[in-house]
Amino acid sequence: MRRLIVLLIALVALLIIDRVAVASVERDLANRIAAAPNFSGTPTVSIEGIPFLTQAVSGRYPEVRFNLGTFTYGGVPVRNLRGAAYDVTAPLADVLQNQAHIQAGRVSISGTLTRATIDKYAPSGVKIGGNGRRLTASGEVTIGANKVKFNAEMRVEVADGRIKLQADKIQGVPVPDRIAQLISYPIPFKVDLPFDVKLIGVRSLPEGLEFSAEAFDVPIRG
Repeated sequence: MRRLIVLLIALVALLIIDRVAVASVERDLANRIAAAPNFSGTPTVSIEGIPFLTQAVSGRYPEVRFNLGTFTYGGVPVRNLRGAAYDVTAPLADVLQNQAHIQAGRVSISGTLTRATIDKYAPSGVKIGGNGRRLTASGEVTIGANKVKFNAEMRVEVADGRIKLQADKIQGVPVPDRIAQLISYPIPFKVDLPFDVKLIGVRSLPEGLEFSAEAFDVPIRG
Protein backbone atom coordinates (compact mmCIF):
# COMPACT_ATOMS: atom_id res chain seq x y z
CA MET A 1 0.00 0.00 0.00
CA ARG A 2 2.81 2.38 0.91
CA ARG A 3 4.52 1.66 -2.42
CA LEU A 4 1.30 2.43 -4.24
CA ILE A 5 0.95 5.77 -2.42
CA VAL A 6 4.57 6.64 -3.21
CA LEU A 7 3.98 5.73 -6.86
CA LEU A 8 0.85 7.87 -7.05
CA ILE A 9 2.66 10.83 -5.46
CA ALA A 10 5.49 10.41 -7.95
CA LEU A 11 3.05 10.30 -10.86
CA VAL A 12 1.29 13.44 -9.65
CA ALA A 13 4.64 15.21 -9.28
CA LEU A 14 5.65 14.18 -12.80
CA LEU A 15 2.35 15.39 -14.20
CA ILE A 16 2.81 18.75 -12.49
CA ILE A 17 6.31 19.05 -13.92
CA ASP A 18 4.91 18.09 -17.31
CA ARG A 19 2.27 20.82 -17.16
CA VAL A 20 4.80 23.42 -16.00
CA ALA A 21 7.16 22.60 -18.87
CA VAL A 22 4.44 22.57 -21.52
CA ALA A 23 2.87 25.80 -20.25
CA SER A 24 6.25 27.53 -20.20
CA VAL A 25 7.05 26.66 -23.82
CA GLU A 26 3.55 27.61 -24.98
CA ARG A 27 3.71 30.92 -23.07
CA ASP A 28 7.10 31.88 -24.49
CA LEU A 29 5.96 31.17 -28.03
CA ALA A 30 2.77 33.17 -27.49
CA ASN A 31 4.76 36.12 -26.07
CA ARG A 32 7.17 36.07 -29.02
CA ILE A 33 4.28 36.04 -31.49
CA ALA A 34 2.34 38.78 -29.68
CA ALA A 35 5.40 41.05 -29.76
CA ALA A 36 5.38 41.17 -33.57
CA PRO A 37 4.74 44.61 -35.14
CA ASN A 38 1.16 45.26 -36.24
CA PHE A 39 -0.14 42.21 -34.40
CA SER A 40 -3.02 42.57 -31.98
CA GLY A 41 -4.90 39.83 -30.23
CA THR A 42 -4.05 36.72 -28.28
CA PRO A 43 -2.39 33.88 -30.19
CA THR A 44 -3.29 30.33 -29.26
CA VAL A 45 -0.41 27.87 -28.91
CA SER A 46 -0.56 24.10 -28.47
CA ILE A 47 2.14 21.47 -28.16
CA GLU A 48 1.36 18.45 -30.31
CA GLY A 49 2.09 14.81 -29.58
CA ILE A 50 1.84 12.52 -26.55
CA PRO A 51 2.97 11.78 -23.97
CA PHE A 52 3.86 15.36 -23.10
CA LEU A 53 6.05 14.20 -20.23
CA THR A 54 8.38 12.32 -22.58
CA GLN A 55 8.93 15.54 -24.51
CA ALA A 56 9.35 17.61 -21.37
CA VAL A 57 12.00 15.29 -19.89
CA SER A 58 13.94 15.15 -23.16
CA GLY A 59 13.65 18.91 -23.62
CA ARG A 60 12.55 18.45 -27.23
CA TYR A 61 9.14 19.16 -28.73
CA PRO A 62 8.76 17.90 -32.32
CA GLU A 63 5.84 20.19 -33.18
CA VAL A 64 4.26 23.25 -31.58
CA ARG A 65 1.29 24.75 -33.44
CA PHE A 66 -0.08 28.28 -33.16
CA ASN A 67 -3.02 30.24 -34.52
CA LEU A 68 -2.89 34.01 -34.92
CA GLY A 69 -6.30 34.73 -36.47
CA THR A 70 -6.30 37.96 -38.52
CA PHE A 71 -3.19 40.09 -38.93
CA THR A 72 -2.89 43.45 -40.74
CA TYR A 73 0.35 44.67 -42.28
CA GLY A 74 0.66 47.81 -44.38
CA GLY A 75 -3.11 48.02 -44.61
CA VAL A 76 -3.35 44.49 -46.02
CA PRO A 77 -5.41 42.05 -43.93
CA VAL A 78 -4.19 38.47 -43.66
CA ARG A 79 -6.82 35.89 -42.74
CA ASN A 80 -6.39 32.51 -41.07
CA LEU A 81 -2.80 33.18 -40.10
CA ARG A 82 -1.34 30.02 -38.57
CA GLY A 83 1.89 28.15 -38.26
CA ALA A 84 4.08 25.68 -36.46
CA ALA A 85 7.49 25.49 -34.83
CA TYR A 86 9.35 22.22 -35.38
CA ASP A 87 12.14 20.57 -33.42
CA VAL A 88 11.78 22.95 -30.47
CA THR A 89 14.41 22.55 -27.74
CA ALA A 90 13.79 23.65 -24.16
CA PRO A 91 15.89 21.96 -21.42
CA LEU A 92 13.56 20.88 -18.62
CA ALA A 93 15.81 21.98 -15.74
CA ASP A 94 16.07 25.46 -17.21
CA VAL A 95 12.33 25.63 -17.89
CA LEU A 96 11.57 24.86 -14.25
CA GLN A 97 13.90 27.69 -13.20
CA ASN A 98 12.43 30.02 -15.85
CA GLN A 99 15.84 30.31 -17.50
CA ALA A 100 15.29 28.17 -20.57
CA HIS A 101 17.05 28.76 -23.85
CA ILE A 102 14.26 27.85 -26.27
CA GLN A 103 14.94 27.46 -29.97
CA ALA A 104 13.10 26.02 -32.98
CA GLY A 105 14.83 24.23 -35.81
CA ARG A 106 12.24 25.52 -38.25
CA VAL A 107 9.16 27.76 -38.15
CA SER A 108 6.55 27.79 -40.90
CA ILE A 109 3.67 30.26 -41.26
CA SER A 110 0.81 30.49 -43.75
CA GLY A 111 -2.08 32.89 -44.28
CA THR A 112 -4.56 34.10 -46.88
CA LEU A 113 -4.83 37.41 -48.70
CA THR A 114 -8.46 38.00 -49.66
CA ARG A 115 -9.89 38.48 -53.15
CA ALA A 116 -10.73 42.04 -52.10
CA THR A 117 -7.01 42.67 -51.56
CA ILE A 118 -6.17 41.24 -54.98
CA ASP A 119 -8.73 43.57 -56.60
CA LYS A 120 -7.69 46.58 -54.52
CA TYR A 121 -4.17 46.74 -55.96
CA ALA A 122 -5.01 45.85 -59.58
CA PRO A 123 -4.06 48.61 -62.07
CA SER A 124 -6.77 50.96 -63.29
CA GLY A 125 -8.91 49.36 -65.98
CA VAL A 126 -7.96 45.81 -64.98
CA LYS A 127 -10.60 43.40 -63.67
CA ILE A 128 -9.39 40.23 -61.95
CA GLY A 129 -11.49 37.09 -62.24
CA GLY A 130 -11.04 33.33 -62.32
CA ASN A 131 -12.15 30.23 -60.51
CA GLY A 132 -9.62 30.26 -57.69
CA ARG A 133 -7.12 27.81 -59.13
CA ARG A 134 -6.56 30.07 -62.14
CA LEU A 135 -6.75 33.86 -62.11
CA THR A 136 -7.67 35.89 -65.18
CA ALA A 137 -7.49 39.56 -66.09
CA SER A 138 -9.59 41.52 -68.55
CA GLY A 139 -10.27 45.16 -69.32
CA GLU A 140 -8.96 48.07 -71.29
CA VAL A 141 -5.64 49.92 -71.10
CA THR A 142 -4.24 52.93 -72.92
CA ILE A 143 -1.22 52.56 -75.18
CA GLY A 144 -0.22 55.86 -76.76
CA ALA A 145 -3.40 57.38 -78.16
CA ASN A 146 -5.24 54.08 -78.33
CA LYS A 147 -7.35 52.12 -75.89
CA VAL A 148 -6.72 48.39 -76.14
CA LYS A 149 -8.99 45.67 -74.80
CA PHE A 150 -7.37 42.48 -73.56
CA ASN A 151 -7.88 39.09 -71.92
CA ALA A 152 -5.09 37.33 -70.07
CA GLU A 153 -4.22 34.70 -67.54
CA MET A 154 -2.40 35.80 -64.38
CA ARG A 155 0.43 33.78 -62.88
CA VAL A 156 0.98 34.19 -59.15
CA GLU A 157 4.58 34.12 -57.95
CA VAL A 158 6.99 35.30 -55.28
CA ALA A 159 9.45 37.85 -56.66
CA ASP A 160 11.97 39.87 -54.61
CA GLY A 161 10.23 38.88 -51.40
CA ARG A 162 6.84 40.09 -52.64
CA ILE A 163 3.73 38.47 -54.03
CA LYS A 164 3.27 39.38 -57.70
CA LEU A 165 0.55 38.76 -60.29
CA GLN A 166 2.29 38.34 -63.64
CA ALA A 167 0.29 38.53 -66.90
CA ASP A 168 0.56 35.47 -69.11
CA LYS A 169 -1.14 34.17 -72.29
CA ILE A 170 -2.50 37.54 -73.38
CA GLN A 171 -5.05 37.30 -76.18
CA GLY A 172 -6.41 39.68 -78.80
CA VAL A 173 -3.72 42.37 -78.68
CA PRO A 174 -0.96 43.36 -81.10
CA VAL A 175 1.66 44.13 -78.40
CA PRO A 176 1.33 41.49 -75.66
CA ASP A 177 4.66 42.35 -74.00
CA ARG A 178 3.61 45.97 -73.54
CA ILE A 179 0.22 44.92 -72.16
CA ALA A 180 1.93 42.50 -69.77
CA GLN A 181 3.99 45.36 -68.32
CA LEU A 182 0.87 47.46 -67.78
CA ILE A 183 -1.32 44.86 -66.12
CA SER A 184 1.19 42.86 -64.04
CA TYR A 185 1.41 44.13 -60.48
CA PRO A 186 2.73 43.35 -56.98
CA ILE A 187 0.66 43.25 -53.83
CA PRO A 188 2.50 45.65 -51.46
CA PHE A 189 2.86 43.12 -48.71
CA LYS A 190 6.18 41.96 -47.32
CA VAL A 191 5.92 39.47 -44.54
CA ASP A 192 6.88 41.18 -41.29
CA LEU A 193 5.72 38.39 -39.01
CA PRO A 194 7.17 36.77 -35.90
CA PHE A 195 10.42 34.81 -36.26
CA ASP A 196 11.60 36.80 -39.34
CA VAL A 197 10.06 34.30 -41.72
CA LYS A 198 10.60 34.75 -45.47
CA LEU A 199 8.09 34.16 -48.24
CA ILE A 200 8.73 30.89 -50.08
CA GLY A 201 5.53 30.29 -52.03
CA VAL A 202 2.03 31.41 -52.95
CA ARG A 203 -0.96 29.73 -54.57
CA SER A 204 -4.38 30.81 -55.75
CA LEU A 205 -7.49 29.63 -53.88
CA PRO A 206 -11.19 30.49 -54.33
CA GLU A 207 -11.00 32.77 -51.26
CA GLY A 208 -7.78 34.54 -52.29
CA LEU A 209 -4.04 33.91 -52.26
CA GLU A 210 -2.49 31.59 -49.71
CA PHE A 211 1.16 32.30 -48.96
CA SER A 212 3.71 30.26 -47.06
CA ALA A 213 6.82 31.51 -45.26
CA GLU A 214 9.49 29.93 -43.11
CA ALA A 215 12.63 30.50 -41.08
CA PHE A 216 15.33 28.21 -39.68
CA ASP A 217 17.23 28.06 -36.37
CA VAL A 218 14.85 30.48 -34.69
CA PRO A 219 15.51 31.66 -31.10
CA ILE A 220 12.28 31.82 -29.09
CA ARG A 221 13.80 32.87 -25.77
CA GLY A 222 17.30 33.04 -24.37
